[in-house]
Amino acid sequence: MNTSTETKEATLLHTGLRKKEKAGNLKRAWPLHLMVLPAILLVIVFSYVPMAGAVIAFQDYKPWNGFIHSKWVGLEHFRTMFEFPDIRQVIWNTLIIASMKIICLLIVPILFSLLLNEVRSIVFKRTVQTMVYLPHFLSWVILSGVLIDVMSDKGLVNQIIAFFGFQSVFFFGDGNWFRVMLVVSAVWKEFGFSTIIFLAALSGINPSLYEAAEVDGANRWKQTLHITLPAIVPIISVVATLSLGGILNGDFDQVFNLYNSLVYDKGDILDTYVYRTGLVGTKYSFGAAVGMFKSVVSLVLILITYRLAYKFANYRIF
Repeated sequence: MNTSTETKEATLLHTGLRKKEKAGNLKRAWPLHLMVLPAILLVIVFSYVPMAGAVIAFQDYKPWNGFIHSKWVGLEHFRTMFEFPDIRQVIWNTLIIASMKIICLLIVPILFSLLLNEVRSIVFKRTVQTMVYLPHFLSWVILSGVLIDVMSDKGLVNQIIAFFGFQSVFFFGDGNWFRVMLVVSAVWKEFGFSTIIFLAALSGINPSLYEAAEVDGANRWKQTLHITLPAIVPIISVVATLSLGGILNGDFDQVFNLYNSLVYDKGDILDTYVYRTGLVGTKYSFGAAVGMFKSVVSLVLILITYRLAYKFANYRIF
């Protein structure tokens, strides 16, 4: 009986101590919660409140009638979406362009970080890092103007091609070339910033492993193959799996600023299709239905990739 009483008292004491500890932590941390409050409010106002507008995907929405008085049509717009031949091509374009970007933006930063990691001059390494990071901070509005001028029919690249006796290339008027230009320009803009992740992983490798490999007679190639690459495989797995969640994101800013009516058949993606049909074409409900379809599929893919990242790389956010 005494033992049971002592156990209950110990439990109550432990519970009381935990409550006091939580109260103390909250008292100390309330300034931090107050600092993050504006950001939370911004997210709620600009990200969560507008989600109520998704209801128009199930209505025959008319702006003058509003959400309340617009006619409900259920899943009609979703059925219409899959009956349109255009939507199949748009989904296919999105998958191709996004897949090419994901693959290239994984391979190129890895190779570049491995090469940069071999540089011994700190000044040269930092200079190169700064140069390749810079395009990331420029908007596609600026970069698209530069690319269109340089790659146009009278641009610098075609002048060089013509100088060597070859026929000029219509880079932004041919659908196949347009896809290539999307991938190349996306890699040029983002690979330097993506390299940061892999350089951080490389900096965490124990130098004694390389010293032991040198003693055993391993050259730089063998050290890279047997030490460097295996050490960064976990972070490669994380980046690769998380990238799959964006398989339906073809980057609206880039495509919108670079494409034109000549390349709709090969360059139109879901985001630009929603913009053209929903806003420009004033088919608000249909555009909302296409956007909701993309969002739901992306959510499922993100949940799957997080699960894969946890399974293969022991990485989790929630």
